[in-house]
Amino acid sequence: MIEHQPVHTVVVNHEEQYSVWPALLPIPHGWRETGHRGTRSECLEHVRSVWTDLRPLSIR
Repeated sequence: MIEHQPVHTVVVNHEEQYSVWPALLPIPHGWRETGHRGTRSECLEHVRSVWTDLRPLSIR
């Protein structure tokens, strides 16, 4: 039996910091969806591949 995994979405804020958010919940104020959805693991892997400079945009 294949267990259903909740869908998550990758979100980013104005400082270009990324997070993974449950897709069924409203996106928190100050964050926006990037368009990438999948399992939590898939989303975390996507974040690792695109968020290579962890410094906030304001101090880069």
